[in-house]
Amino acid sequence: MAEGLFDVGRVCVKIAGREAGKYCVVVKKMDNSFVMVTGPRVVTKVKRRKCNINHLEPLGEKISIKAEASDSEILKEFEKEKLFDKLGIPKPSVEAIKRFEETKTEKK
Repeated sequence: MAEGLFDVGRVCVKIAGREAGKYCVVVKKMDNSFVMVTGPRVVTKVKRRKCNINHLEPLGEKISIKAEASDSEILKEFEKEKLFDKLGIPKPSVEAIKRFEETKTEKK
């Protein structure tokens, strides 16, 4: 594996599975073959999950987040780095984000 290619904060495109073609962000390096990714789901419909690096295409974009950052922290970085415009993905409404966070807290 090329060093730095799948570091925390790297924006990727999933190239395999049901979420193929969708953007995601690496939030944790598991080992040499797996990373933890998230969309966040409210933005790209990609759930936070373990993913084989062979199923990811890294992009040139990288955001500054800490390992295992929350989806709301990732959304703030998307906004700061203007990734919604760069990647051509629609920005979620404030209501959608609130609903998403409410359902997350209900599950806990």
